[in-house]
Amino acid sequence: RSNAGETMAWSESVDTVLADKEGLAAFRTFLKSEFSEENVEFWLACEDFKKTKSSTKITSKAQKIYSDFIQADAPKEINIDFHTKNDISRNISEPTLSCFDAAQRSIYCLMAKDSFPRFLRSEVYKELVKKHQDRNQKRWLPFL
Repeated sequence: RSNAGETMAWSESVDTVLADKEGLAAFRTFLKSEFSEENVEFWLACEDFKKTKSSTKITSKAQKIYSDFIQADAPKEINIDFHTKNDISRNISEPTLSCFDAAQRSIYCLMAKDSFPRFLRSEVYKELVKKHQDRNQKRWLPFL
């Protein structure tokens, strides 16, 4: 797909944005402007965590995610329900690769239903689409 095609494809789902480097960067910029970039940062941390192989790394990464995003007054505290937060707190001493799944799903849904539609209406997204359309036109009309 062309860049313009990719940019337009982002509007299909939050997955297409999260899977695309430039899309992710634009989405992050937008979330920063809304003071909610911790959501995408948490989601990315969980994606990275799920790929962890070593058991010592599982424990240290889980502790880092917990202290950064979950515990009360965490620097990038995410907005998840009490039960999910409680479950994680109870199990954090012996973390598994799925210990953040419920919280990650919750944050994903929040981004998909809430932040993503606003992102598609944002100037950040519109500027990116325009930039890619302009670039495409220049590629096809080199004589102009």
